[in-house]
Amino acid sequence: MPAQREVDEVQIRRLTDKIVDGLRNKDLEGLKRLYATDIVSFDVEPPLQHVGIEAKLENWAPVCTFFEHVNYEVRDLTITVGDGVAFGHAFARLSGTLKNGTAMSGMWVRVTYCLQKIDDAWLIVHDHVSVPLDITSGRAVVDLEP
Repeated sequence: MPAQREVDEVQIRRLTDKIVDGLRNKDLEGLKRLYATDIVSFDVEPPLQHVGIEAKLENWAPVCTFFEHVNYEVRDLTITVGDGVAFGHAFARLSGTLKNGTAMSGMWVRVTYCLQKIDDAWLIVHDHVSVPLDITSGRAVVDLEP
């Protein structure tokens, strides 16, 4: 019988798969079930933080609005599980075809997930997305690949 932490890690990996599926299917309601209601999200778009599930969904809404077809990839996911809390980090890329027919290859970003087991379900309570910064130019470096 697998240890509880192994079971938890499998559940968290499935949650990450549901993020991928939710974005590819442009399913905001499905995504909503993966986050805590009071999530704090640090994403690449302004403002500095998105607080609460509605703000998180507003952050994802343009994906549904502007894309005809969406692809979302997560690579190199590493998860550490504790008693009722966990964190993971990975690389992720959003790409696809815009509604005007333009193909967009996207950019790889770094993402960190902080999760909490709430009522026997793992939920994301914090996520942080970033891109590397070129200190000399003050610009983001968006052409790197994992």
